Amino acid sequence: MTEQRQVVDSDMTSLKPRRFVFVLLENFTMLSFASALESLRIANRMAGREIYTWRLIGEGGDTMRCSAGTVFPLDGDLDELNRDDTVLICGGIDVQAATTKRLLGWARREARKGLLVGGLCTAAFSLAKAGLLDGKKATIHWENSDSFAEEFEDVMLTKSVFVIDGNRMTTAGGTSSIDLMLKLIADEHGEDLANSVADQLIYSSIRTDQDTQRLSVPTRIGVRHPKLSQVIQMMEQNIEDPISPSVLAKDVGMSTRQLERLFRRYLNRSPKRYYMELRLQKARNLLMQTDMSVINVALACGFASPSHFSKCYRAHYDTTPYRERGSHAARLSV
Repeated sequence: MTEQRQVVDSDMTSLKPRRFVFVLLENFTMLSFASALESLRIANRMAGREIYTWRLIGEGGDTMRCSAGTVFPLDGDLDELNRDDTVLICGGIDVQAATTKRLLGWARREARKGLLVGGLCTAAFSLAKAGLLDGKKATIHWENSDSFAEEFEDVMLTKSVFVIDGNRMTTAGGTSSIDLMLKLIADEHGEDLANSVADQLIYSSIRTDQDTQRLSVPTRIGVRHPKLSQVIQMMEQNIEDPISPSVLAKDVGMSTRQLERLFRRYLNRSPKRYYMELRLQKARNLLMQTDMSVINVALACGFASPSHFSKCYRAHYDTTPYRERGSHAARLSV
C-alpha cells in the first residue's frame, strides 16, 4: 500500500509531539486498542513528521495479555505521568476483575493533575469505579450498558459511539476508537489530516458523538416493519416496568390480536415471549457483570418475586440465577 504524505505548514514543525499513554488491562480488546494506535501511526505518516508518540504501560510493567491470547510487552508500570500526557485505559473481557485497587488509586492520582483521561471499550467501568465520570456523560459497549447503568447512577450513560465530556473520553469499543482518534486529530491538526487518516484505514463512514453504537432495530431483527420495530424499541426501553401487550398494541394503533399475528409472522414467537427473552437477557448480563443480589436483579428486570424470576430463568437458560452467578464467580477466580 502506497501512503501519500500530507505536507504540513513549516510553522507546525516546532510543535512538541503529543504523547498518548495506553494502559492495558488484563484481557483488553485488541481491536479497540489497535484501532486507536494505528490511527496515531498513520497520522504521523500522513503529516510527514512525528506529531504523536505513545507508550504502553500496565500493572507489573512486564507484559499484558489481550482477550485473544496475544501477549504484549509493556514499556513500564503504572508510573507517574507528565502533565501533558493523554491517558487511554484499554478494557475488554471481565473488566471488573481487571480493575484493581492499585489501578483505581493510580487513575485517581493522575487525574488530579488535570490529564485528559479516556476509557476504550469497557474501560469506562474503570473510570467510573474511580469516580472520574461522576456527573459526566459517558458510553460503554452495549453489552455492558445494563450493569453500568445499575452501578453508576451518577454517570449520564449514553448509547453514543464515543463521548468527550471535558477532560474525560469514553468509547463503545471495537472500531469506535477510530472515530474518537479522528475527532482528536481533526481538532488538533485539521479535518484534512483526519480525512487522510480515514482514507488510509479504508474507513469511509466517519461517525460523530451523535451516532449510536448498535444497529437499528429493523437491521438487528432482519425485519423492516415500522410498527414491529416501534414495539420492540418500547420493550427495550421498559425492562424494569414491562408494558402489557394490549397497551403496546394500542400505542402503535393496532389491536392485541394484530400485534400477536405480527410477532408470530416475523419472529415466530408471541410478544409476551419476546419481551420475556429481553428481560432475561438483561438479567443474565446483570448476574454476570455486577454484584447485585439475585433479588435486586429480579426487580430490575420486572419480576415481582425471586421465585418467579428463578422459574423463568431456569426454563430459558437451563440453570438457576444462583448457579449462574456461582459459575461465573468460579471462572473469574481461576
